[in-house]
Amino acid sequence: MSKKKKIVLAYSGGLDTSVLLSWIKDKHHAEMIAFCADIGQEDELKGLKQKALKTGASKLYIDDLQEEFARDFIFPMMQAGAIYEGQYYLGTSIARPLIAKRMVEIARKEGATAIAHGATGKGNDQVRFELTCAALAPDLEIIAPWRNEEFRADFPGRAEMIAYCAKNKIPVEASAKKPYSSDRNLLHISYEAGILEDPWMDAFAPANKAMFKLSVSPEDAPNKSEYVELEFRQGDCIAVNGKKMNPLGVMRTLNKIGGRHGVGRVDMVENRFVGMKSRGVYETPGGTILHFAHRQIESLTMDREVMHLRDSLVPRYATLVYNGFWYAPERLALQALITESQRNVTGTVRVKLYKGGTYVAGRKSPRSLYNPHIATMEADPTKAYNQDDATGFIRLNGLRLRVNSKVNGVQNLSKTVR
Repeated sequence: MSKKKKIVLAYSGGLDTSVLLSWIKDKHHAEMIAFCADIGQEDELKGLKQKALKTGASKLYIDDLQEEFARDFIFPMMQAGAIYEGQYYLGTSIARPLIAKRMVEIARKEGATAIAHGATGKGNDQVRFELTCAALAPDLEIIAPWRNEEFRADFPGRAEMIAYCAKNKIPVEASAKKPYSSDRNLLHISYEAGILEDPWMDAFAPANKAMFKLSVSPEDAPNKSEYVELEFRQGDCIAVNGKKMNPLGVMRTLNKIGGRHGVGRVDMVENRFVGMKSRGVYETPGGTILHFAHRQIESLTMDREVMHLRDSLVPRYATLVYNGFWYAPERLALQALITESQRNVTGTVRVKLYKGGTYVAGRKSPRSLYNPHIATMEADPTKAYNQDDATGFIRLNGLRLRVNSKVNGVQNLSKTVR
């Protein structure tokens, strides 16, 4: 007699994943192993094990991955200065490869032959989960019910899911659907769908104040600014306000500090990997401060050409993370370059926080490339720079411009001048 098929399911205990657990178990006649990753969402996990077992799981893994998330995913991405389309700090994007990685590890441990997820067929998360599996466990089967026509026919809406749970005695709290969906982790909270699908709707209006969890509105932030000092060593923040911390401690501390000053709110229309545009609202208080401070210490310590090279790669790196290519060879190659670029990014940055804003209030480093004696407008006591040399420098850089004008004339160029 053949062994019963084992499937590992990403499980939260909510309505969707409870239905998925039971439906997949019946359709595949499989043993279901549920997995919930604690990545800082601070959801109530009490009673989750009993709920999963009553729903049909043979066991439930609840793994605290917060330290790994901060150390091995958030911090390397922060070193890269990655922001997607100039605004999004990639909070959801960077969490998915970690969750999928752990699902693969559990599948190996349990002898499972498939993993399942509840990501929809319209979003980015399905891609992120499955590309991670393609890299780490190409032999595993992927079960994605929302891309199954039979599943969508069975559950065209929330009412059908609630009825299914009642019929099958699945323990879920059947409540009215929120006017938006949210996803929380250590780096951020994202909000989308529902009332947010109208891009003209003002998410930051006072009427929507209750939606936000990590930060106060800038209008409600203290009238007095607060200063915070971040110490960096080779591109990683190692202390906040003089207190040494690991990456997890840094993120928790900065989230609290930034949140009380309304830092890190973003409302954007972004381009999903699957081709459509979507509107998302984000809270990233700690990540915003960390990203800003990291850039400030880089400005003091990083060689110009290294910085410009790295900056030219930021959009590519951010897109790789957003699209789910965390374990792709090109991301790993980029990370090696970024690690090298951070060799001398060491020092301290003082940041002022006020009413949602972040402002640099000082930076210092034993590796500083800034020399006030060279940069001064006064006489240079070091004699490192001779202003007379600028004449030849400018003349050589202008050579091609002069040649072009003599050959092609200046009239075509002047048409662009207004």
